[in-house]
Amino acid sequence: MKKVKVGIAGLGRLGKLHAGNLAFHIANAELTAACSIMPAELEYAKNELGVTDVYTDFDEMLAKADIDAVAIVTTSGMHCAQIAAALDAGKHVFCEKPLGVDLEQCRQAEKAVERHPELAFFLGFMRRFDPSYAYAMEKVKAGVIGKPYMVKATGIDPEALVQGAIRFAPTSGGIFIDMAIHDIDLMRWFLGEDPVEVYAAGATFKHPEFKDANDDETGVAMYKCASGAIGFVHVGRTAPHGYHVETEVVGTEGTLRISPVPEKNLCVIYDKNGAVKECVSGFPERFAEAYLKEMEEFINCVQEGRKPEVTVYDGTKSTQIAFATTEAYREGKPLKIEY
Repeated sequence: MKKVKVGIAGLGRLGKLHAGNLAFHIANAELTAACSIMPAELEYAKNELGVTDVYTDFDEMLAKADIDAVAIVTTSGMHCAQIAAALDAGKHVFCEKPLGVDLEQCRQAEKAVERHPELAFFLGFMRRFDPSYAYAMEKVKAGVIGKPYMVKATGIDPEALVQGAIRFAPTSGGIFIDMAIHDIDLMRWFLGEDPVEVYAAGATFKHPEFKDANDDETGVAMYKCASGAIGFVHVGRTAPHGYHVETEVVGTEGTLRISPVPEKNLCVIYDKNGAVKECVSGFPERFAEAYLKEMEEFINCVQEGRKPEVTVYDGTKSTQIAFATTEAYREGKPLKIEY
């Protein structure tokens, strides 16, 4: 079976990770084109990835490049227009989260996917492909913990990167839109239903710059589903020890807990500080295997004519929930979530 030829749009930190996987680590994929408005990123594609067919215009890449599929890792506000353009050009599409930055954009992407049932569309909720999370879902499906009725999800970026978060805060859309999409998706995935009500609050004690941007350094949301199932999401930007992501799934017969200690590896350091386990530094390190596995699944779906499990509608639902959470946070009262 011939390799799937892929063009990538966007070569920032995450774009480079996806491009490296496509170029060097997925046997049935071939990275043949790259697009970026940054000259340095195109030089990176040529010098580090061996991609000579480079573009500064996305539509030009679609029209001229020898590609079967595109990986969209551009600015969030560009995702949906590029999804529609790529699908209408006959290309399979992998797109990083979020799907869009508002509901209108998400609906645009939905219509484009519906126009092209012959093409694969894959949204990058990579945590579903992390071995630990995938293993936990296997246990849920096997009934090991009975009926899941509560999900508690935490995602806190490291204090070491907080200055970047401060610079981005005025245009991020708020802490829940910026940071909670993956946790919201995990909540929906494990509970098997969508929340119908949300209450949210935030706090800032260390970096008042977030308040200056009408945002907070920490946010907490509580969700209620129609069945009575509950979700808790805690996101933040100031973990002193590194990148902290953990999830707990509570069921009628047991509990699953994923990554209670965000350990770098299995090595323990015994020194004057006691028994120390170093933590991961950021999401590229923590979810490196998940990013590889999700892209492998996308390529396999293209070759085998399968539809990915993660759909465009998952992207819309998570976006709706994130916006409802932000509205509840700003109004300071519980709100119904309308779909």
